[in-house]
Amino acid sequence: MTDPQVALLMLAIFIILVFLGFPIAFTLMALGMFVGYYAYFEPNRMWRDYLRLDENADWWSSVTTWFDGLLNSRIFDLFVNQTYTVMSNEVLTAVPLFLFMGYIVERANIVDRLFSTLNVAAKRLPGSMGVAALITCMLFATATGIVGAVVTLMGLLALPAMLKVRYNTSFASGIICAGGTLGILIPPSIMLIVYAAASGVSIVRLYAGALLPGLVLVGLYVTYVIGRSIIQPSVAPKPTKEEVPDIPFGKLLLMLVTSFLPLAVLILAVLGSILFGLATPTEAAAVGALGGMLLAVVYRAMTFQRLRESVYLTVRTTAMVCWLFVGSYVFSSVFSYLGGEQLISQFVEGLDLTPLQFLLLAQLIIFLLGWPLEWSEIIIIFVPIFLPLLPMFGVDPLFFGILVALNLQTSFLTPPMAMSAYYLKGIAPPEVQLTQIFKGVLPFLFMVFVAMALVYNFDGLVFHLPQVFYGR
Repeated sequence: MTDPQVALLMLAIFIILVFLGFPIAFTLMALGMFVGYYAYFEPNRMWRDYLRLDENADWWSSVTTWFDGLLNSRIFDLFVNQTYTVMSNEVLTAVPLFLFMGYIVERANIVDRLFSTLNVAAKRLPGSMGVAALITCMLFATATGIVGAVVTLMGLLALPAMLKVRYNTSFASGIICAGGTLGILIPPSIMLIVYAAASGVSIVRLYAGALLPGLVLVGLYVTYVIGRSIIQPSVAPKPTKEEVPDIPFGKLLLMLVTSFLPLAVLILAVLGSILFGLATPTEAAAVGALGGMLLAVVYRAMTFQRLRESVYLTVRTTAMVCWLFVGSYVFSSVFSYLGGEQLISQFVEGLDLTPLQFLLLAQLIIFLLGWPLEWSEIIIIFVPIFLPLLPMFGVDPLFFGILVALNLQTSFLTPPMAMSAYYLKGIAPPEVQLTQIFKGVLPFLFMVFVAMALVYNFDGLVFHLPQVFYGR
């Protein structure tokens, strides 16, 4: 078996083990170390000291020197170096800070006030409660970037409220699921930080490039909700005065100032400082974490228990991301050393694809991978396989990254493995069926594909803001 064939076998074994339920990070490390020992096996170098032993050497020296040689493989040096590289990566430093900001904001009792206020402010719009839920999801998802947290909390707050005013169950469920996934696209997105670390693309350019496509996707969602509410009023009846009372303008303005404004200012301050070059993403994330704590204090929601929970969840998620990077780096280094990357490049080149065909193929693979895998695993493990192919087709890594970010929305919305649907089902009232949730997310899934088509045909949506802020 040739080395490239061993590399492909290594990839196939990894996929099989993932489907069998083995932990992905440790599977990557184990496979990388095991196959890497074979790849870097050099007896003459490894047992050089043993071969040089005097023939009169005692048995203890012979045994220990032989075992030293057994462990004298370059794969162990590679593992240590890659671990140090990941742990000292300045780009990834922003991950725990943004996570901490999100977990603190989640526990600060801001979202319920925000949803109530937006619900009153938008009451004259068709599908007003759905629009309010989407805008709340967008702001909350932007602050947290944690899909499960957004869907769960909004499912507890908004879904019962919409069902109470006779919203169609599927329609209401789709709104919550789709809105909850927005945080992995709209800056400051943790997913984009991870992509930047994996691809070498500037994180500030990625944030600038993702802003307009993210707003376009939100606009498509809101347009669908309003449009369907006009065409089919029964799915989103207008609330009565008893359900959503009229509130004087002055009181409504005060509600907006105390609920919407603080969170919006926090997000804009963090994002604006990054885009305008006033702070690095890590510095802005630190300010955001401090701002989240201050908001929790102002809203009288800061307790030691909540702080401890936020720190624990931050450390757990950060450790998962970092060990995924370590495993992926070791795995991909061995895979590339054996010639697997070159074999894939030659195969794709032999297909004689156009840039559009290549993008469609890459996005289809990522779409299918989204069924069994989390976005972090796709970005860290599989996207780097496509990155060396981009120059061959003249595709900008920034543009590719935004398409991937849009595509990964589908990994949470596509039945039968739509994780957003399962998050929502876990906290929804018993009468809400999983099939109803699946039915509700399908129109929003179509909106994601429309957004991807718009981004491809109007690439200025991606490149305009980076060029305005940072030039070519």
